[in-house]
Amino acid sequence: MLQFTIESFDKKSSARAGEISTAHGKIKTPVFMPVGTAGAVKAIHIKELKKDINASIILGNTYHLYLRPGLDVIRGAGGLHKFNGWDRPILTDSGGYQVYSLANTRKLTPDGVIFNSHIDGSKHTFTPEHVMDIQRIIGADIMMAFDECTPYPCEYAYAEKSLDLTHRWLNRCLVHFANTEPVYDHYQSLFPIVQGSVYRDLRKISAEEIASKGASGNAIGGLSVGEPHEMMYEMTELVCGILPKEKPRYLMGVGTPANILESIALGVDMFDCVLPTRNARHGLLYTWDGVINIKNEKWKNDFSILDENGKSFVDQEYSKAYLRHLFHAQEMLAGMIASLHNLRFYMDMMQKARKHIAEGDYDDWKNGIINKVSHRL
Repeated sequence: MLQFTIESFDKKSSARAGEISTAHGKIKTPVFMPVGTAGAVKAIHIKELKKDINASIILGNTYHLYLRPGLDVIRGAGGLHKFNGWDRPILTDSGGYQVYSLANTRKLTPDGVIFNSHIDGSKHTFTPEHVMDIQRIIGADIMMAFDECTPYPCEYAYAEKSLDLTHRWLNRCLVHFANTEPVYDHYQSLFPIVQGSVYRDLRKISAEEIASKGASGNAIGGLSVGEPHEMMYEMTELVCGILPKEKPRYLMGVGTPANILESIALGVDMFDCVLPTRNARHGLLYTWDGVINIKNEKWKNDFSILDENGKSFVDQEYSKAYLRHLFHAQEMLAGMIASLHNLRFYMDMMQKARKHIAEGDYDDWKNGIINKVSHRL
């Protein structure tokens, strides 16, 4: 089954570097996982993900893939790996976040969730068992338990009731996972998800419950949904102090470079977020000198490369002026170049993080660069 080996620790923080082994390959941690919601990372070719970005794992989404192209197509292809041509690890979100985001078109019940498709309005039901079956058919290396993601702000009574539901659904997920076999010829792992909104006692209860399940890895959900960053870090630190140290910890949906760097210091190993590609499509670039809005007039005659302090970026042949021109000309290539750039920046950031953890000076390095990479140029 999935194995996690910790290879080094930072001297001043809880940061650690290691390696996760799956049926489709090894993942160096801490790791950022590009989001391929519908089986594709937006504006990025699979060959670019492998060669230029060198991603070791990507995400797919249970809700979106279930609705389109549908399970018959994915099963017919032999699973998502064969369908999209990605032969490295895949993690699938359970659809819990989509249930949260579709608050106006869904109904929560003790058995599961009844919702209307955002595509055609058709009615569907997700239960913990059904979600396990869907992820079996998708063929993800890492499957996520079905949970309810609470909004922010959220009253204590609602968060407590939601947490009880999430834990009951988790138990059903675990039973059904144990009683079913992979559809394809590779093993799969199931990660439970810690919830509890921003309430310390609920987070503690949830983290202890999740830790007791002995899963291959554990996730922290329900953060980065609008709460202040300081509150997110407080909850993350609390939970990381409870979840087993020998298992990978995955902070779901996070985030900005600063969010990731701070959370690595708290002991998180895995991250995903749509920000690098979504912001890229709107002209926002992450660089080692700061954040650039490439559409701004100030870049019109700037013929320097996109990130003068970026190492081994594949897109260094493009200038700021040229990329700005592409955006204003509404060329599709603009979003492609920007997305490639941002994902390479994130991968470069994670590679540097692993290097500094191994050298024991991660916390000092992080404190020295975090403000620089966050400010607007």
